[in-house]
Amino acid sequence: MRTIVLFVLVLLSACFDDTSDLTVHMEQVKATTTTQIDPMPEVHPFNHYDYSAFDLRSPFSLPKPEAIQQKIQQMSGCLSPDPRRRKQPLEKFALGDLTMRGTLGDDGVLWALVEASDFTLHRVATGSYLGLFNGRITEVSSKSVKLVELTPDGAGCWVERETVIRIAQSVSEG
Repeated sequence: MRTIVLFVLVLLSACFDDTSDLTVHMEQVKATTTTQIDPMPEVHPFNHYDYSAFDLRSPFSLPKPEAIQQKIQQMSGCLSPDPRRRKQPLEKFALGDLTMRGTLGDDGVLWALVEASDFTLHRVATGSYLGLFNGRITEVSSKSVKLVELTPDGAGCWVERETVIRIAQSVSEG
């Protein structure tokens, strides 16, 4: 115990009361620091505008059922894809990412071999779907695949567009 007290006294004796360097530093900081605060920015007066669209529907409320029914009636005569149809594997690829590589035939049925951008090879026939726009194959020949896509027209309806995917030419064929 005595050694601990002696050790503490030795440590405390090493400290001294000369704080003149701290005082000089504080005076230097006080001399270089500005005490002026910038004035508050000017507050502009608030201009009140009357809301004049009371007769229009609020964007925060649901539309009236009559408006929804009217939109459905407008779209009922339009061409549209079947939302209940199960998507096929090649419908997650754009047509630019699909390449026709060849054909297979069996008893009057001709299949096209289509390679996707992930290097998988798929066998498709008339009635198969591919592409991002509900493309349905209408004809398979030895040189090409014809399909009809449904593209949105921007007004809630869809428009048919015929597209052809031709067989890829190999490097040796030129």
